[in-house]
Amino acid sequence: MRSKLYVFLLFLLAAALTPIGAPAAQAAENGEWAVYPAASELGSRPYFYLSADPGATVKDQVTVANKTGAALTFRLYGADAYNTERDGGFAVRTSQEKQTGAGAWIKPDRTRVTVPPRSSVTVPYTLTVPEDAEPGDHPGAVVALDERIEAGTGSVAVGVQRAVGARVYLRVNGPTVPALAVEDVTLDQDRPFVPGAGTSTAVISYTLHNRGNVTLNPKVALRAEGVFGRTLLARDLAKIPSELLPRQKIRLTERWMGSPQFDWGEVTLTATAKDVRESGRASFLALPWLAAGVVLVGGAVALIALRVRQLQARRADSGGH
Repeated sequence: MRSKLYVFLLFLLAAALTPIGAPAAQAAENGEWAVYPAASELGSRPYFYLSADPGATVKDQVTVANKTGAALTFRLYGADAYNTERDGGFAVRTSQEKQTGAGAWIKPDRTRVTVPPRSSVTVPYTLTVPEDAEPGDHPGAVVALDERIEAGTGSVAVGVQRAVGARVYLRVNGPTVPALAVEDVTLDQDRPFVPGAGTSTAVISYTLHNRGNVTLNPKVALRAEGVFGRTLLARDLAKIPSELLPRQKIRLTERWMGSPQFDWGEVTLTATAKDVRESGRASFLALPWLAAGVVLVGGAVALIALRVRQLQARRADSGGH
């Protein structure tokens, strides 16, 4: 008998992973069902934008639309949002994970709903902000998790359970503190053994950290300078998350093709967003492997020669006395 291990993979579309770049303002859907704020028509209100004081209660409604020819049953729940480690995309916690922010505060009136074919169901929900909630942004989502499990094949079958969620952008009223940091900048170089025999590359890695309590839309500029301040590279980076959520940090990399093979300088990453501008730096020494070997061998020979001369001088002094 083949054992089957079902791994529940939640493909949280639109409320989950968003490609790097500006997100399109459209309803969250996967072709079979959609989840969006209750409105007069699909997509006219793609996300929930809410504002509340600590201790306040907000009531709203979410619509789940079934686009298939069969009835579908969903589990509704609130989820916290975060930035993925892979690319900084917008993602939400699964139903098995602990919710500590907006996800814990969202309570649908019905946690299980069956939607007839080619129709929709609207469900009210309540969002209760705790009295001690920190001011600032608390992003999350109202998620509709399909109860069906699509079985895989093979000796270890993988069960796929899909979900779609409508984003919730909640701001708790109070002081807002935008803060951004560029941390742990490193540069790994790959140079040809013989100078000029090939193209050198460098991978620049850094951590972009939202240290504040509001969502930021960052931009990052890369600049590299060589000896005497010569500009070697200057460009705006494209692979940046469109939204960096509060207290989130992501590790990003940028490849530098044609990096110098013989130089000494510094790379600077400058991150900007509304009302914030911060930089991170890393020094580098570009020295071809062959040249480095020659320098090391030459240095070793020079040290040995110096030591020999010192010993000879001591012996000469001892013989003279």
